[in-house]
Amino acid sequence: MRVVVPIPGTVALFELAVPVGVFGAVDRHDLAPDWYELVVCGAGAHPASAGLTLSTRTGLSALRTADLVVVPACVMPDCEAPPELLSALRKAHARGARIASLCTGAFVLAAAGLLDGRTVTTHWMYADELRRRYPKVTVDEHPLYVDDGDILTSAGTAAALDLCLHIVRQDFGAAVAAEVGRRMVLAPHREGGQSQYIPAPLPAHADGFAPVLEWAVRHLDRPLTMAELADRAGMSLRTFGRHFADRVGVTPLAWLNQQRLARARELLETTNLPVEVVAQRSGLGTGSGLRQHFQRAYATTPATYRRTFRATAAG
Repeated sequence: MRVVVPIPGTVALFELAVPVGVFGAVDRHDLAPDWYELVVCGAGAHPASAGLTLSTRTGLSALRTADLVVVPACVMPDCEAPPELLSALRKAHARGARIASLCTGAFVLAAAGLLDGRTVTTHWMYADELRRRYPKVTVDEHPLYVDDGDILTSAGTAAALDLCLHIVRQDFGAAVAAEVGRRMVLAPHREGGQSQYIPAPLPAHADGFAPVLEWAVRHLDRPLTMAELADRAGMSLRTFGRHFADRVGVTPLAWLNQQRLARARELLETTNLPVEVVAQRSGLGTGSGLRQHFQRAYATTPATYRRTFRATAAG
């Protein structure tokens, strides 16, 4: 199976290294005799992150025989691929090749028109920009990756590894994918439906609400109510709810829930506290309640979240 990785514009080195490391390693033939043949291609010299310049031995004609095309991330904000690459991607897809993008590589597929009418993902930081540039594309910034059959897209950075291992799992089975992950010293397998871990900072445009929000964050272990927050803001309940949504962008209860989940994630990442204690300190009640919140928000459990982050840090 031929995997072709074209270099798009100014390429992000990490997301270029991911498909090379997963599909192109020479020590995989003991796992599968018909392991992938990997080709990195492009046209001429290519700027890359960290001030490097890359050159390739193979031109874009390599896409004519690709079974799988993996487009790595390009450096934002430009992320503009040359027209000849967009044309080659369209032809490869029309011929039946699977097309995958990693992180902001989704902008390249969108520019080629391959994402119109589809649901895709990208790095959560650039989801709104992808929506703005390509309104025909449905962008979901929550999953780690989206498998739409012939088109696959991943979220940012480490999620590129998850998508590439998912492709290995499709092509060679779970046992081979797990062994590839072990050889790369990766965290345990993460499903595509698992959410990106998006931080929940205090809103930049909260204006006069900032003191109330900061106070609430300091007291997340308490059973805070909307009435209590409205009282601290010196407003009626109705006025507070309306102005809060206008300034902050979500309802007070939705914002509180975001902050409680962010506190729980922080405690899971940085402490060995039992799940019950994490739930209490983040104001999410019991361990059972915390598990329900995590399942709804991130499609995972607190224990799995903690293991994943510990394993990633150790790797």
